[in-house]
Amino acid sequence: MTHERHLKMPGLSTTPMPATTVDANANLESVLAAWHGATVRLEQTHKILRDEVARLTTELNRKNQELARKNRLADLGQMASHVAHEVRNNLVPVALYVSLLRRRLADDDASLKVVRQIESGVAALDVTVNDLLHFTSDRAPRWEPVPMRRLVKDVFDSLSPQLHAQAIDLTIDVPKEMVVSADRDMFRRALLNLVLNAIDAMPSGGELVVTACQGPRGVELEVADSGSGLDGDVLRRAFEPFFTTKRGGTGLGLAIVYRVAEVHGGDVTAMNCPEGGAAFTLRIPRPAMEAAA
Repeated sequence: MTHERHLKMPGLSTTPMPATTVDANANLESVLAAWHGATVRLEQTHKILRDEVARLTTELNRKNQELARKNRLADLGQMASHVAHEVRNNLVPVALYVSLLRRRLADDDASLKVVRQIESGVAALDVTVNDLLHFTSDRAPRWEPVPMRRLVKDVFDSLSPQLHAQAIDLTIDVPKEMVVSADRDMFRRALLNLVLNAIDAMPSGGELVVTACQGPRGVELEVADSGSGLDGDVLRRAFEPFFTTKRGGTGLGLAIVYRVAEVHGGDVTAMNCPEGGAAFTLRIPRPAMEAAA
């Protein structure tokens, strides 16, 4: 009989691991892998939630600021409306008396000069009252089709002597067939105020460019000048009621533009042009025009 000798190598076990131990290790690795995956997803979810909370906080602050602004404007509008009506009621007899005084002093040139100065002051006050009434007007737009190019030309025809006197070159880039759905009187007032603002920015002459385009999002009307542009504070407060850098200005011109844009469901923005000067863009979104159609 042959006897076989089984040699056992030092440090090497020939005893197989139980199946339960192998299964336990595999389960532990699965648990660890699942735990790691859950931790990664939790971190990603936490980052998404943190970013969303930051976004919502910023949006809430912006909404609160806008609400506070609207409340202030509502209070200011009521006060301004009351003042405007009171002033207008008193302007009517003043204008009448000045007219009678002019007739009585028809042969007195020195006195007529004083009368003309009074009339000039009354006219300036009437402009201020009109601005206040336009600013405080709370009526809804009377929507109608408005030919854009015709409206622009109508505004500039009325300002032609002033443009010529100040040596301002005018460029109108508005398609002939463009029609915007808007309140014609409101829109004309907004355009007039933007143009007057641009003219004031160029007392020594310059170039005034009016551009309009109609895209999928609505209508945009831009009024650009070649003046000195807007500094940081003016750019930030341009549409704030009663804020003005003009001597004798009411500070309501651009505020009225903002109001007109707002009641049309649109907006107005201001920016400095790369080549110099400033540009104001009035936008009326297509959904607002379609809803009014």
